[in-house]
Amino acid sequence: MKTLLLENVHAGAVARLERWGTRVTSEKRSLDEDELISALQGVSMLGIRSRTRISSRVLENARDLIAIGAYCIGTNQIDLKAASLAGVAVFNAPYSNTRSVAELVIAEIVFLIRRLHDKVVKAHRGAWDKSTENAREVRGKKLGIIGFGNIGSQVSILAEAMGMDVYYYDVVDKLCIGNATRLSTLQDLLKVANVITIHVDGNPANVNLIDEKEFGLMKDGVLLLNLSRGYVVNVDALARNIKSGKVAGAAIDVFPDEPKDGQQPFVSPLQGLPNVLLTPHIGGSTEEAQENIAEFVSEKLIDYVGTGSTFTSVNFPRINLPRADGSQTHRLLHVHLNVPGVLSQINGIFGKNNVNVISQYLRTNEQIGYAIADVDKEYKDSLFDDLQKVAHTIRVRIV
Repeated sequence: MKTLLLENVHAGAVARLERWGTRVTSEKRSLDEDELISALQGVSMLGIRSRTRISSRVLENARDLIAIGAYCIGTNQIDLKAASLAGVAVFNAPYSNTRSVAELVIAEIVFLIRRLHDKVVKAHRGAWDKSTENAREVRGKKLGIIGFGNIGSQVSILAEAMGMDVYYYDVVDKLCIGNATRLSTLQDLLKVANVITIHVDGNPANVNLIDEKEFGLMKDGVLLLNLSRGYVVNVDALARNIKSGKVAGAAIDVFPDEPKDGQQPFVSPLQGLPNVLLTPHIGGSTEEAQENIAEFVSEKLIDYVGTGSTFTSVNFPRINLPRADGSQTHRLLHVHLNVPGVLSQINGIFGKNNVNVISQYLRTNEQIGYAIADVDKEYKDSLFDDLQKVAHTIRVRIV
């Protein structure tokens, strides 16, 4: 079995997958669509990060592909519907870099409130600026968190420990942690916060979540951080509000247009503005986070390919399976369109082929059904071909 890892996935992933028995090819860069189609011939597992785009065309031409591991949090770079209809399970790492991102947020809040960036730049240039103007303490400031998921809630804990008053808004009714205060609208949060940090998901509804109208609701001298998605903040509007003095500083780690690799230039309207921290999408880029992600995603790929388990998949019906007893049984995996009657067809084929079913599972989502059966190893040779002929079949595997 072949595995392809792109975008410099941590070496721990290579080691884990090779120990399991797959042959791994690793690339430091992402591949464009045509390159990817060519590279995926004969490849069963693909590992990517955020820059590689998995389109429906890629999936249509990757007949051997069984599973994709996104060695990151987001999966917007993958056409999940097309992956489901191609019978390709997708896994990500929703928790593994939470702490790394939260720590960077706290560090950047301190940098912005103390205006350290400008003073550091001046010191490197030989200027000795000891001014206390606009340099303040973190303690007592009101922090507004937009999105109170894994990262947002972690930021809340750390910020409160530093003496900040924490407010949060989430479209889902989330219970508070510690002394954080939940606000019922985004507008309420924008009006109250001295510092705003954004931690929302990749929902298309979040495009330009922070735009000119939202800046108008903020306090004068507000600080803004975005370590979520590049399209969440209108960076042109942000640049205008920094220049006008409405926004006193910003820390931006994600951008609407990011270079494909380190060889391409990075251009942003935020470059050169005072008290603005620009980082190259490194929120989760720590050794600890990348090691955790490498281990977590690799294990999920191995579990799926080896046992059929989809418990943490982002696009398949979720089934947490025990390991099959390979000495006594075979495990049959059947992915199909979610239409009535497929399971009855499968069971009819089991009877036709003298299959003794030991255990059986079925889960569905809006698009597909996923049926699993552990069966005795004695059955007719025609079983696999018969299962492939079931109406609405997408993929059949035996493990």
